[in-house]
Amino acid sequence: MNARKPGTLWVVATPIGNLGDLSPRAQQVLREVELVACEDTRHSRPLLQHFGIATPSTALHEHNEHAAVAALLARLQEGQDVALISDAGTPLISDPGYRLVRAARAAGIPVSPVPGACAAIAALSVAGLPSDRFAFEGFLPAKPAARRTRLRALADETRTLVLYESSHRIMECCADLVVAFGSDREAALLREITKLHETHLGATLGEIAGRVETDPEQRLGEFVLVVAGRGEDADTQLAEGRRVFNLLREELPPAKAAKLAAAISGAPRKELYEH
Repeated sequence: MNARKPGTLWVVATPIGNLGDLSPRAQQVLREVELVACEDTRHSRPLLQHFGIATPSTALHEHNEHAAVAALLARLQEGQDVALISDAGTPLISDPGYRLVRAARAAGIPVSPVPGACAAIAALSVAGLPSDRFAFEGFLPAKPAARRTRLRALADETRTLVLYESSHRIMECCADLVVAFGSDREAALLREITKLHETHLGATLGEIAGRVETDPEQRLGEFVLVVAGRGEDADTQLAEGRRVFNLLREELPPAKAAKLAAAISGAPRKELYEH
């Protein structure tokens, strides 16, 4: 007797804001599978209803993933297809699902992606910072001491960094970034990507931290921080920045000359101004 052919685990990206962003392929998969595993069924229900998708759903989140994997694996081994979605964007990117995907692959069950929105990539694409090499750090530790320790370890990273942060920690996170990386490090803060109140703050960490501290609206919603890496040749950058600064000082006030020289060379503005 031939063994029953297993089902497929589909890892499906969903919108990060606009319901209309769910691709036709994603809609088809979500209609055709036997079960949709959702990070939060209450959150995903309006999305499924919006597209007329009546497929049964079950919860798969960080608190039940260990227990839920066995039941989902059994259904897949019986030949049922299962779709995995998160609350928004691509599953497993700072969302649950890793254990299920790992278990499915170990069991020889096909795992197939249905790609789409990802907040980290969306933010990186518009931040105006180097994107050929980057490091995704996800959420930093929630506790202040652990967060600061992690940031100190990242201070010399030369790749662009992409971070997620929540509304109740964004101000403290920005302040800690200033301490660890310096106020002149280039960065972009993107809030509520694709949503009604989307905003982009692109400047230096010091300027972003100041705006977040003084504007309560900039502390609401979901955030992606994109932070420039430390220059691979910081000494060369600083030398070029000082050269440009000295030329500009002949015509401009020191503060303005330092700002322009930093923008041209990539050197830290504070070091140029204090030179």
